[in-house]
Amino acid sequence: MFGISDIPKFLLAFFLVLPVISILHEAGHVFFAWLMGAKKIRIIVGTGKSIFRYGIIEVRQYYFWYGFCAFENIERKEKFANILIFLGGVLFNLLSTIAVILLIQNEVLKAGMFTYQFTYFSMYYVFFALLPMIYPGGHYSDGKVILELLKNRDEIIKERTYCVEWKNDEQKWHVLNHQNKFIESFKNEEDALQKARDIAKQNRPSRIIMKKNDKKKEVQNYPRTPL
Repeated sequence: MFGISDIPKFLLAFFLVLPVISILHEAGHVFFAWLMGAKKIRIIVGTGKSIFRYGIIEVRQYYFWYGFCAFENIERKEKFANILIFLGGVLFNLLSTIAVILLIQNEVLKAGMFTYQFTYFSMYYVFFALLPMIYPGGHYSDGKVILELLKNRDEIIKERTYCVEWKNDEQKWHVLNHQNKFIESFKNEEDALQKARDIAKQNRPSRIIMKKNDKKKEVQNYPRTPL
């Protein structure tokens, strides 16, 4: 039964153990994303205003609530690569839990409240990450994405293509959406690219291609990212 004496233990779990588990979970995702060639990798812990950054980790005001990762320009986009990325968080949680158990069994660590909460909440993370569901905000759980990919429903990772195209007759760059419809024109190439980036980033999975003088190349991609 939960009593007054258990409140400090609850606070320990809430303010210390859960953020550590969250970092490990996101580290699993970005590790496999890095293996697949991803760039601009970040791990974000919490929500609200950014407090500080250290390397790829950004800690926000409410660091004990929520966590996610971000990356761009992944090189390997096939189904198996995406399954590994979305499975990575669970794998890291499981491996870290097994490591703690082995360290206790070999008397390297002493069993205590911290180790108990760590293993308990790690399994909590694993269960809810693998549960195939759609969250209220429309985001898919890791398990939901993996299940869809295993069912060969690859549309879940199919990219929307946005285009930045040079128009010689106007001497301007046109930004086109994924349906090839005109959005806006710019004289400056970088301004056009930035407009395309802003739109594509908000509509993952997506990519940006540039067209000029019958030449076409991909300049950016924003893959679907796990939570």
